[in-house]
Amino acid sequence: MSKIIGTIVVDTNRCKGCALCVEACPQKIIALARRVNASGYNYAELAGKDCIGCASCGIVCPDGCITVYRKKTE
Repeated sequence: MSKIIGTIVVDTNRCKGCALCVEACPQKIIALARRVNASGYNYAELAGKDCIGCASCGIVCPDGCITVYRKKTE
Protein backbone atom coordinates (compact mmCIF):
# COMPACT_ATOMS: atom_id res chain seq x y z
CA MET A 1 0.00 0.00 0.00
CA SER A 2 1.38 3.41 -0.94
CA LYS A 3 1.80 6.26 1.48
CA ILE A 4 1.58 9.99 0.76
CA ILE A 5 4.41 12.15 2.01
CA GLY A 6 3.86 15.88 1.90
CA THR A 7 5.76 19.09 2.38
CA ILE A 8 5.05 22.78 2.08
CA VAL A 9 6.96 25.77 0.80
CA VAL A 10 6.06 29.14 2.28
CA ASP A 11 6.71 32.36 0.38
CA THR A 12 8.24 34.02 3.43
CA ASN A 13 8.31 37.49 1.88
CA ARG A 14 4.53 37.50 1.38
CA CYS A 15 3.51 35.79 4.65
CA LYS A 16 1.94 38.15 7.21
CA GLY A 17 2.05 35.74 10.14
CA CYS A 18 -1.73 35.46 10.58
CA ALA A 19 -1.28 31.87 11.91
CA LEU A 20 -4.41 30.54 10.16
CA CYS A 21 -2.28 27.77 8.70
CA VAL A 22 -0.95 26.89 12.16
CA GLU A 23 -4.50 26.36 13.41
CA ALA A 24 -5.62 24.50 10.27
CA CYS A 25 -2.82 21.92 10.26
CA PRO A 26 -4.17 18.57 11.52
CA GLN A 27 -0.62 17.33 12.19
CA LYS A 28 0.32 20.51 14.13
CA ILE A 29 3.66 20.83 12.35
CA ILE A 30 3.43 24.43 11.14
CA ALA A 31 4.67 27.19 13.42
CA LEU A 32 5.52 30.86 13.21
CA ALA A 33 9.25 31.45 12.91
CA ARG A 34 11.15 33.50 15.46
CA ARG A 35 12.75 35.32 12.55
CA VAL A 36 10.92 38.07 10.65
CA ASN A 37 10.63 38.80 6.95
CA ALA A 38 11.41 42.12 5.22
CA SER A 39 8.00 43.48 6.28
CA GLY A 40 8.62 42.67 9.94
CA TYR A 41 6.23 39.70 10.23
CA ASN A 42 7.00 36.36 11.84
CA TYR A 43 6.33 34.03 8.92
CA ALA A 44 5.00 30.46 8.90
CA GLU A 45 7.40 27.56 8.50
CA LEU A 46 7.30 23.78 8.55
CA ALA A 47 8.39 22.72 12.04
CA GLY A 48 8.02 18.95 11.71
CA LYS A 49 8.44 16.05 9.32
CA ASP A 50 5.01 14.43 9.45
CA CYS A 51 3.27 16.46 6.73
CA ILE A 52 0.55 14.42 5.03
CA GLY A 53 0.01 16.84 2.15
CA CYS A 54 -3.63 17.55 3.05
CA ALA A 55 -3.35 21.18 1.83
CA SER A 56 -5.47 22.56 4.69
CA CYS A 57 -2.84 25.22 5.26
CA GLY A 58 -2.80 26.31 1.63
CA ILE A 59 -6.58 26.48 1.49
CA VAL A 60 -6.92 28.81 4.49
CA CYS A 61 -3.98 31.07 3.63
CA PRO A 62 -5.54 34.43 2.69
CA ASP A 63 -2.47 35.54 0.74
CA GLY A 64 -1.76 32.29 -1.13
CA CYS A 65 1.73 32.03 0.35
CA ILE A 66 1.77 28.27 0.81
CA THR A 67 2.48 25.70 -1.90
CA VAL A 68 1.80 22.07 -0.97
CA TYR A 69 3.71 19.18 -2.52
CA ARG A 70 2.75 15.51 -2.31
CA LYS A 71 4.79 12.44 -3.14
CA LYS A 72 3.48 8.90 -3.24
CA THR A 73 5.82 6.26 -1.86
CA GLU A 74 5.59 2.50 -2.08
